Amino acid sequence: MRNRLKILRAQRKWSQSVLGDKLNVSRQTINAIEAGRYDPSLPLAFRIARLFEMTIEDIFECDDDLPPGP
Repeated sequence: MRNRLKILRAQRKWSQSVLGDKLNVSRQTINAIEAGRYDPSLPLAFRIARLFEMTIEDIFECDDDLPPGP
């Protein structure tokens, strides 16, 4: 899953540790999400979206070959 988390974090000049603290997760979790090695749980994705005042779809994009839903 591709995401804009690193860009959004950088725009706010937050370190991975600061973002992790805001989301109650570790810096390593933020690093793994940004690197595409870990897809966040749905509750975490909602917390991220709320923090950045965006929709989940504005932050995360599925990179599989499935066609868009109805």
